[in-house]
Amino acid sequence: MFLTISTTGDPERPATDLGFLLHKHPDKAQVFSTSYGTAHVLYPEASAERCTAALLLEVDAVALVRRGKGKGRGGAPDAALAQYVNDRPYAASSLLAVALSAVFSSAMKGRCAAKPDLPARVLPLRIEVPALPARGGADLVHQLFEPLGWTVEVEAVALDARFPEWGASRYVRLVLESARLTLAEALRHLYVLLPVLDDAKHYWVSSDEVDKLLRAGEGWLPDHPEQKLITSRYLSRRWSLTREAMERLELVRLAETDDTGVEDVDNAVDEETDTEDRPVPLAVLRRDAILAALHDRGAGRVLDLGCGQGQLVQALLKDVRFTEIVGVDVSMRALTIAARRLKLDRMGERQAARVHLLQGSLAYTDKRLKGYDAAVLSEVVEHVDLPRLSALEYAVFGSARPGTVLVTTPNVEYNVRWESLPAGHTRHGDHRFEWTREEFRSWARGVAERHGYEVEFTPVGPDDPEVGPPTQMATFSLTTTTADTITPAETTPDAKEEAA
Repeated sequence: MFLTISTTGDPERPATDLGFLLHKHPDKAQVFSTSYGTAHVLYPEASAERCTAALLLEVDAVALVRRGKGKGRGGAPDAALAQYVNDRPYAASSLLAVALSAVFSSAMKGRCAAKPDLPARVLPLRIEVPALPARGGADLVHQLFEPLGWTVEVEAVALDARFPEWGASRYVRLVLESARLTLAEALRHLYVLLPVLDDAKHYWVSSDEVDKLLRAGEGWLPDHPEQKLITSRYLSRRWSLTREAMERLELVRLAETDDTGVEDVDNAVDEETDTEDRPVPLAVLRRDAILAALHDRGAGRVLDLGCGQGQLVQALLKDVRFTEIVGVDVSMRALTIAARRLKLDRMGERQAARVHLLQGSLAYTDKRLKGYDAAVLSEVVEHVDLPRLSALEYAVFGSARPGTVLVTTPNVEYNVRWESLPAGHTRHGDHRFEWTREEFRSWARGVAERHGYEVEFTPVGPDDPEVGPPTQMATFSLTTTTADTITPAETTPDAKEEAA
């Protein structure tokens, strides 16, 4: 039973940081005892450019039978035999999921004492599982992993290579790749979905499995399109446990739409109401400011760039003045959730004609984005590595060139007003930076000058006399024609490379 995790890096961010995250030194081969056998962790390659960690689980067949406490006895003759003749030593299953949890416990929890900031870093990841039982076939593998932001490669394993006419077995070779996830998120996906694909657990499933599922599914399972199937299979189709888990997941989903505390400063909120006892959430104030600015500019065809789970798209759809709304995001998971939020599958024909969801990276020029009245980058730029920001700048302002561009971003000076935010921390783990008011204005004025726009600034939220507003917004208005603009070659080497 085998699994590898690979990442790439550079001298500033060496790939061998994977060893810190996994709490396993790349220069050592380590051995761990688990309930079902021996787990080995080793590194087939470990350099600053590329690092691969391998987990090999040797299953103790006798221990597996003993822990089964007599399962298979007294029934069909082949049931007892199946305890000894099976795929458990070779194919990934809940046994491997248990080993992942035991061997990489700190990594799954996102802890790294040596480098505390490392677990929040998004990594380029490649995970390979040579033999994985997939009850539901390759289609189900795609349905489970792609909404989570993975690029999925599935290769069916032949039933017998000597007899191709026999067709494929129920096993697949799986390769997952993503540059949008942390290692902790990746491990939690595997911990839940490996036994789901096998559709079997090799230990007694009790009520504590519901807690394990909710812990590992935090942040992704409540909105997963296959939530019901995942929950049912993970809990061995025990209806009482499945119902309990589904009810708790629904409570989690509802709680995530309740804007309280620091979490409402980012883009994943959905609260539209106000009460006398609670101030209007910042996310609502931000959307109201965006809508007002779009109305002032008379925009009808609008791009929501980095649309996430579709909150702004949903608000735009409610206003008939916006005749065409396009949401763009690099994450298929986010777009899948957005489609569910908007109920695209049940939307009327005329309404559906107004909205489109597109997958795309804002670091590359895209002809589909040209010709729109306005574009919105709401809480997006701070998620982009600074060296790649020039590429986004050219893709939006130099290539797409909408008449109006609205950019909102956190004001880092205001962070001292968030009592629950530790000093020195950004508001979200995926933020690459957060600008002061002067830094944001300097960047925005430079963009406007380089691409033929005028820019003005608007505070969003309470404008504190000492530290300013929690969110800052720049409104860019196009003043020149495309012919007057500069080319990528005139900006920076990064922008030129990305545009190419």
